[in-house]
Amino acid sequence: MGTEQEYALLCSMNKNYLQRLNKKTRKEYISMPKTQTSCPRCQQPVLVDVQQVFDMGNDPLAKQKILSNASNFLQCHSCGFQGMLPVPIIYHDPDKELLLTFFPPDLHTPVNEQEKQVGPLINKILNDLPQERRKAYLLQPKSMLTFQTMIEKILEADGITKEMLEDQQKKIKLLEKLIQTPKDDRLAIFEQEKETIDISFFSILSRIVESAMAQGDEKSQKPLLELQEQLFEHTKVGKELFSQAKETENAIKSLQEASKDGLTREKLLDLLENASSEAQFSTIASLARSGLDYAFFQLLSGKIDAISDGKEKQKLITLRENLLVITEEIDRQMQAQMKNAMELLEKIISSENIEEELEKNLNGVNDFFIQVLQIELSAARKDGNLEKIQKLKQIMIVIEKASASSEEMKLFEDILDYKDTNDLDRLISENSEKIDQNFLEMMNNIINQVQNQKNQPELIEKVNTVYKAVLKHSMKKQMKVN
Repeated sequence: MGTEQEYALLCSMNKNYLQRLNKKTRKEYISMPKTQTSCPRCQQPVLVDVQQVFDMGNDPLAKQKILSNASNFLQCHSCGFQGMLPVPIIYHDPDKELLLTFFPPDLHTPVNEQEKQVGPLINKILNDLPQERRKAYLLQPKSMLTFQTMIEKILEADGITKEMLEDQQKKIKLLEKLIQTPKDDRLAIFEQEKETIDISFFSILSRIVESAMAQGDEKSQKPLLELQEQLFEHTKVGKELFSQAKETENAIKSLQEASKDGLTREKLLDLLENASSEAQFSTIASLARSGLDYAFFQLLSGKIDAISDGKEKQKLITLRENLLVITEEIDRQMQAQMKNAMELLEKIISSENIEEELEKNLNGVNDFFIQVLQIELSAARKDGNLEKIQKLKQIMIVIEKASASSEEMKLFEDILDYKDTNDLDRLISENSEKIDQNFLEMMNNIINQVQNQKNQPELIEKVNTVYKAVLKHSMKKQMKVN
């Protein structure tokens, strides 16, 4: 597994990733232009998704695509050959002032001819940028000798060093080795590789498990979960992580129990005093941050002043100091999130095309962004700033539309979970009003996507069954209307 696949595995393992994309972006991601070429092994014709320019300025998914080999990847269904299609590639990230070019050596193209071919593509990138963002780095693109070097340069700009990638590669190879090793023979490997089996190792495994679950890959899921359970039971780090997870679970339960009749500051203080571990203490403090207010600390300080026992007093003083550190860190993170949300909102408002700019940055729309949006809308109304009110409302409309697209995806997932034919018909009938042309278009895109997943025949069959049933229902509904 190459470095780019490893990193792509980690950055793309986001449960229901396509759900978070608006309809327009999903279509662009799934339906890239195809070019017919010949398989280098058997010479049979093959269709390939070809993309030469990966511009983060125009496409927020550009980095995902180049790292995950979503483009320019040749897969021959006749002989099974897989490999990258040799095409010139340009990668541009305006925020990091990064412009990279790669010309495959296999093409044997002279340097002057290379410049002629990539020149128009770079000019297009330059012309698409507003005047104030056209900087000197655009006149000096960095030429990468290999595709691997280009990937490493992109990751380096994200703070991911070559050493980090090599460490990750080592961990992934160990995972592959463990999965292929019989269960009883793994304990010796656990001992030999105890330095490699650290928290980041578990993080990689966890993400792979999540990915298998999200894709419905039951065949891969079972051995991965068995390995994870064995690692929790027989490795030092695994035991620690499992213990922390149980402590966190217990903390949540105790907080839920205390909240049944209303969570008071006195109850919260009692929970924190009796927390059996640092993990429990931190979990309770984080989840109940809103309760750790001025009145709470007054209550705690009053209790400290009333205690005469030196040991108990110091215990509470330490508790107060720890809580102040935790709340300060939580507040710092929240302030940073609010600042980022405000900067994004200002960027969108100041753009010439608000809807287009927002669609580019939909991944940045979270609870903090919505909160900032509501605060700014309230302030604009108070000031009577009609122009700003109109722009902010326009942003809210686009977000609502994007949310509606996510609702379409959720509906599809609910229908896909049918138990039998009768249940499928029932689900479709109950949601008949929601099944419109937009829903059918989304399903068509999903069909195109899953057809390429040859390792999941059950999923393909199920999606096709749902699609045919939905299409049939839609046609009957149209006939009744007409």
